[in-house]
Amino acid sequence: MSDVGANSAGKAAALYDGAYAHRYREHDETLTNSAPYRGFVAWLQRVCAAFSHPIDALDLGCGTGRYFSALLCARTITGIDASAQMLEHARRPIGSDRITAPVTLIHGDLFSHPFAADSFDLAYSIGVLAEHAPLNAPLVARVHRLLRAGGRFAFSTVHPESPSVAKTTARKLARVLEPLTAGSSRRWLHARLMADGKYADERWIAELLPPAFAIESIERFVSEAHLHCLCVARKVGGA
Repeated sequence: MSDVGANSAGKAAALYDGAYAHRYREHDETLTNSAPYRGFVAWLQRVCAAFSHPIDALDLGCGTGRYFSALLCARTITGIDASAQMLEHARRPIGSDRITAPVTLIHGDLFSHPFAADSFDLAYSIGVLAEHAPLNAPLVARVHRLLRAGGRFAFSTVHPESPSVAKTTARKLARVLEPLTAGSSRRWLHARLMADGKYADERWIAELLPPAFAIESIERFVSEAHLHCLCVARKVGGA
């Protein structure tokens, strides 16, 4: 596991303590009338509808299991999270009456847990990658390994132009300079703006995923907290 992955998991476990997890789960109950939540659910359901068969799904950073009920075509659901307290609430997730697939919960680090190769048809993550954990080349390679041939990787990111991202002087300057540069200088400035994967825009995603994945869609989405990118990509290669 990389130091970045270990640090991300440790920070998440510390942040989502018992009190926070309880408040988070209470907030789940208010989401029925939330347009951003319904938007995430509809997007995930469209991802599921692209499969012609029941799927084995993996939620990377599942938290309280907020999106389990959106997986209408799931044969099995596996959720992994660094916070044991969040996982306790995931045993009774929102919309549990609509979940028909068996759910397995894993307390662990998505960067290092020993999943077997070719275990899942769908790996998805909402509100985790390029937010609490980096979206980078090691993570992409890991997801590619655990997906079956033709499997899909669906995820949200925080876009660097999100109002939630602090507009520091350095960030403003880099944004101005980036279009004026080329080659390695421009790539370096762009990586700095993405904080090496802690944020991700369309260009970062489009350069990071191929050739391991063929991108099927990238769209912008506004939630209660952030401007996001929503990406769906299909695994290339494999058995």
